[in-house]
Amino acid sequence: MKSPQDAMTFGQNRPRRQKLSDVIVEDVKRWIVAERKQPGDRLPNEKELIELFGYSKSTVREALKALEVRGLISIRTGPGGGAYLQQVSVDHASEPLRNFLHFHHLDGHHIYQLRKVLEPELAVSVVGKLTPEHFERLEANVRLCTLEPTNEDELRTQREAELAFHTMLAEACPNPVLSFMCRFLNDLLRDLVVYKKALDHHHFGEANVDYHTQLLSAYRREDAEEVRRLMAEHMVDAEAHMHEMEAHIGAKHLLLPSGQR
Repeated sequence: MKSPQDAMTFGQNRPRRQKLSDVIVEDVKRWIVAERKQPGDRLPNEKELIELFGYSKSTVREALKALEVRGLISIRTGPGGGAYLQQVSVDHASEPLRNFLHFHHLDGHHIYQLRKVLEPELAVSVVGKLTPEHFERLEANVRLCTLEPTNEDELRTQREAELAFHTMLAEACPNPVLSFMCRFLNDLLRDLVVYKKALDHHHFGEANVDYHTQLLSAYRREDAEEVRRLMAEHMVDAEAHMHEMEAHIGAKHLLLPSGQR
């Protein structure tokens, strides 16, 4: 016979019963994959879903709301209305993960440990795949970052633009997993820079512009080996600057009166 303590442990380890609405959500996700559905495709209507799953109207509506919150469908009203599949945006997928990490006291090392591995791979993956439009946007980005900022807002815009350069490369990446991971790390780094106010670092900006300019030149030559070398070197240099900024912010924080921290 189990003791009360054993019974409690058993209850804690037993798989939690899945909500009926979650069963519908998982079935819809499997249907999307199995049937190779695309954004814009219409889900069966509410009545059809009720008949298909044999659940109540409230359960089906709860499932549809969950799919909408997760960004998988949009609900349209009026003639031609219903539930339509939609592409989940990177921001919609990235934000919950960034929220999860928000209280884990991240620093630059945590992010660059992955960035140093992934960014060179991504950089090489887009060699020969950049269009004239890509080059135009990347060159405009570099020009923006060469301007002399006159206030903190312009400085923040430049720091974010330096990361946006890498996001533009990720948009051209043929591997959706690699693209998402690099864009997620860029967003995470942007949050870290803005929240820690790691903005005023002139040498960091100059180094970023220099590496981005060299990368553009290597991309135009379609020199994959040089692209990999430059991006790997860029990530090591950027991590060093990030570490220096964080050390400076930490020292400054210690010198501030407690009420101003």
